[in-house]
Amino acid sequence: MQEEIKAIVESYGRDKAFLVPILQDIQSRCNYLPRDILLELAEELAIPHSLVFSVATFYKAFSLTPRGKHIINVCLGTACHVRGAPLILDTLERNLKLKAGTTGADGNFTLETVNCVGACAVGPIMLVDEEYHGQMTVSKAEKVIGSLKKGDHS
Repeated sequence: MQEEIKAIVESYGRDKAFLVPILQDIQSRCNYLPRDILLELAEELAIPHSLVFSVATFYKAFSLTPRGKHIINVCLGTACHVRGAPLILDTLERNLKLKAGTTGADGNFTLETVNCVGACAVGPIMLVDEEYHGQMTVSKAEKVIGSLKKGDHS
C-alpha cells in the first residue's frame, strides 16, 4: 500500500494544500482512512500527524473505521423528516440488522444518516453508494435493499 499512497501524493505534486483531495483518493481506494496510512501520509507531506487526523475527523465524509461495500445514507433533514424519513430509517435498520452509524460484520452495508442533501423537493431521500433515490417509501427502500442483497446493484 505504501507505493499506492506515494503515487497518490505524487499526483498532487506533494502539495499539502491538497490534503483533502488526497484523503478522498485514499478513502476511495481503501473505503476508509486506515490509521497507519494517515501516519504515512503525514510523513510523505512533511506535516504533523495531528493535522492529518484533525482534517480526517472534521469532515463527516471521511471514516476512520472500515465501511461496507454499500454505503446507505438516509436524509433526516426537515423536509425529509416530515415526509417519513424516520420510518424509512427504521425499516432499513430492521432489514439490514444495523443501527444507523454502523457497518455490518459481513462488510456489505454501512447505514448512515445525513442532515440534508439539498434535494428537499423530492424527499425523503436515500442515497445508495452516492446514487440518489427520491420520493422514498418503505416499500421502495425494501426493494432497493433487496436488489443490493441479490447483487443486482453495482
